[in-house]
Amino acid sequence: MSVSPRIVVLAGGVGGSRFVLGVRGALRSRGIGDTASALTVVVNTGDDLWLSGVRLQPDVDSLTYALAGVNDAERGWGRQGDSERVNEELQAWGAGWPWFTLGDLDLGTHLARTGWLRDGLTPTEVIERMSRRWPLGARLLPMTDTEVDTVVVLHDGTRLHFQEWWTRHRAALAPTRFENPGISEAAPAPGVVEAIAQAEAVLLAPSNPVVSIGPILDVTGVREALRATAAPVVGVSPIIGGRVVRGMADVCLTAIGVETSAAAVAGLYGSRGDAGLLDAWLIAEEDEALAGEVAGFGIRPVVTPLWMTDPARSAALAESALIAAGL
Repeated sequence: MSVSPRIVVLAGGVGGSRFVLGVRGALRSRGIGDTASALTVVVNTGDDLWLSGVRLQPDVDSLTYALAGVNDAERGWGRQGDSERVNEELQAWGAGWPWFTLGDLDLGTHLARTGWLRDGLTPTEVIERMSRRWPLGARLLPMTDTEVDTVVVLHDGTRLHFQEWWTRHRAALAPTRFENPGISEAAPAPGVVEAIAQAEAVLLAPSNPVVSIGPILDVTGVREALRATAAPVVGVSPIIGGRVVRGMADVCLTAIGVETSAAAVAGLYGSRGDAGLLDAWLIAEEDEALAGEVAGFGIRPVVTPLWMTDPARSAALAESALIAAGL
């Protein structure tokens, strides 16, 4: 491929980071040197929060660190080789959350971000400035410049920030719904709709469909842009063999009445031919028996290995997604 394609990925979290690394790797294998011009990632900011006076953007940082090669791959979050002296001092003062660790290097990122935000930069401008430090090989865009943190509503009416429910309680408290206050008034960040409109392929990463991809889709104008683009929209199942690959997406799916299966998540996104989003849906070899059910939604099923256990497998999965998009 001599001309760089225009690829847009919607992503969030660890699974999204691995997939985006795979897309970058697949593009490089195709001879695309300037992957930053070819690859745009629209990142979930629904699980952002203020803590100890600084603004945290967990999914933005996971993607940034992963693309920069400085992420802690073993833990799945934060910086490689980080220390926690400042976090210990914060906890000694009774500040922050004792169950939510901020590494020292990670905290440096949050301080820089907060300072730029207080200077008047938008989240889009902050991410662009962060991207100058390392050659990421991709352009990162937040889904919106508006703060739309995720609130988890429990059956007794208790409302928790998503990070408290996810990190402190490990999703053990059964939710009745998830809310993103203010999202109905939020506009897509500058460049998001344009990138989707100009794309040659749009890929939905195997991220949590409820709290990672869901908030991106709920920003006014994003679903419409996906339905209107001439590019094929290809999704990758986050479910393999009826189980979530990572995290607690099964709990989230149950809360909204969706079965934890590759076919059910395809049905949640829906077919573009039926006012949904997908043209094709990648499912694992373990779920080949569900291909007919996916096709019944009007979505073309593609059976392929989905495990991203190393960079080569992640790139192979991304290559399958690009081929499914006709590239």
